Amino acid sequence: MPSRLARLFALLLAATVSLSMVPSSEAATKKKGTTSQTQKAKASAKGKKSTKSSKSSKSSKARAPAPVRQLTKAQQLNQLYADYWQASLKLNPLQATFQGDHRYDDQLPNFLSAAFRQQSHDFTTQWLAKAEAIGPEGLSGQDLLSYEIFVRDARSALAAEQFPTWMQPVNQFYNIANIAAMLGSGTGAQPFETVQDYDNWLRRAASIPVLFDQAIANMREGVKVGVVQPRVLMEKVLPQLDAIIRPSAEETLFWAPVRNLPASFSEADKQRITADYKRTIETRLIPAYRALRGYIATEYLPATRKTDGMSALPNGAAWYANNVRQSTTSDLTPEQIHQLGLAEVARIHAQIETVMKQVKFRGSMQKFFKYMQTDKRFTFANENDMLAYYRGLEQRVNGNIPRLFALTPKAKFEIRPVEPYRAQSAAGGSYMRPGGTRPGIFYVNTYDLPSRKTWDAEDLYLHEAIPGHHFQLGLQQELGELPDFRRFGGETAFIEGWALYAESLGKDLGVYQDPYNYFGYLQNELWRAIRLVVDTGLHAKGWSRQQVIDYMLQNSASSQTDAVAEAERYMAIPAQALAYKVGELKILQLRQQAQAALGSRFDIRAFHAEVLKDGSVPLDILQQKIERWIEAQKSTATTTTPTDTTAPAPATQP
Repeated sequence: MPSRLARLFALLLAATVSLSMVPSSEAATKKKGTTSQTQKAKASAKGKKSTKSSKSSKSSKARAPAPVRQLTKAQQLNQLYADYWQASLKLNPLQATFQGDHRYDDQLPNFLSAAFRQQSHDFTTQWLAKAEAIGPEGLSGQDLLSYEIFVRDARSALAAEQFPTWMQPVNQFYNIANIAAMLGSGTGAQPFETVQDYDNWLRRAASIPVLFDQAIANMREGVKVGVVQPRVLMEKVLPQLDAIIRPSAEETLFWAPVRNLPASFSEADKQRITADYKRTIETRLIPAYRALRGYIATEYLPATRKTDGMSALPNGAAWYANNVRQSTTSDLTPEQIHQLGLAEVARIHAQIETVMKQVKFRGSMQKFFKYMQTDKRFTFANENDMLAYYRGLEQRVNGNIPRLFALTPKAKFEIRPVEPYRAQSAAGGSYMRPGGTRPGIFYVNTYDLPSRKTWDAEDLYLHEAIPGHHFQLGLQQELGELPDFRRFGGETAFIEGWALYAESLGKDLGVYQDPYNYFGYLQNELWRAIRLVVDTGLHAKGWSRQQVIDYMLQNSASSQTDAVAEAERYMAIPAQALAYKVGELKILQLRQQAQAALGSRFDIRAFHAEVLKDGSVPLDILQQKIERWIEAQKSTATTTTPTDTTAPAPATQP
């Protein structure tokens, strides 16, 4: 899914500068409004002067000023969050564009520069100090969570500044060159609907050469101190740049908006835009791309490293440990995660061997993997058969939901096939959260039916639909007024951790009764566990790219192509893939903790409600939240729990 990945990493890049802070943009608005109101008051005063004089004797007693309403601490903080968010969007126009706020579509600051990094630091420090000056005392519920998350995120951003991420602005997964091409081609978040939209992109595009020059300067600084990318990653950047560089403007991706000029534009506007775009593309953009490619090919590639993991970089161990904390939102060390991964792989392998015995399969685990992928008994007859299977799953799971859940989304839910125009590049299953009157939608990909296995359906449904993403994201949509930094944020470790945890509830929800379907759950769980081993092995234990590939091939059903792609993903985005499994294990651990503390008073439905009711939160804050809930449960007078509400902990607990 190239376009989907491009959008994902563009958002990631925009988010990396989202904790930069500047004085509130509302100040200018208020000043403007005040001036206007003052002018009106003066004009009005001239016409009313005589009237005021005649009535002055009747107004001898001055009116007492209206009492000033004192804002509560929570209200002060909510205003602070609102001011902060507006300020951060003003400083980070890319972030605003990707989130649908088009006020700054014509801007592209040099966010790779030292000046911007200093501005980011100063602003983060400023807003953190403002929040801490108000403090958390007396806050509860969402107000307390918002404060904890805001302070945590700001401190985390400041802690990460010691590591020179800015020296590595380009790799094959994310770089400003690809983001600019996506935006300027009209396939991304940059709108091309009005004349103003077209002019906005021209102004934004004018800043791209400056940003590319800064990227080159930053990479040169990295070369001096040994902070460079692995060669294998940068070799894959060159073809990406070659696909963008073309002899004429009309042959480039940037010409697509001109080719698709709205018919409603006047002929004068069409001619002007066409000429301006051709000039900008040929005299500014393509030369900037050629300069970036030339530098990478002739200077940077010879200086790249033969090593693959972060441990080979200066201060690499501490840098990677920080990445782990950022990704997992936990205090787990790389070594702890590595050991967790090894234990999980061994446990899951043992369960797969049990399944092999149940179905009387003779042969190695690798042969069993191949059998599951190739035997025709595991394919759907046709699209209708596949959709009917999923709708039957919906009925079966829904019948068991009341045993485990008391809090469920109000939004309706539907199962739909992926539309034909995007089916070829779409995932096997995906979820679109509800919005307005639109229901939550679980999209099932019916393209290339032989590749869609029956044994993969049950765990996919639990993950993407009910009780996975539909419950978590659906409930989050129904929350009241959350600060924008939370509404537009979201923690991968929580969101994907919950979805993986939802898969583990299968047997309690009436699925995984067929051993082959249970294998489907296990093999997907195995893949997430392998990530814990290979990501930490690569970056904390000195593993090579080839060692990572070999481990995946030896311990899973992965193909050579998939293993190579995954290994290079882990090299390019260290620690990002750890979030999924770590999130699941944290929820399982908290469930165990609550069961041990509450004994017979533990209610699985109440536990799930507590996990979900406040939306996505960092795992360390989830831990604090559940511990507060446990203490509150202890103090209640409840002494009995219905027997059907306390399900045994799933077999996936560490």
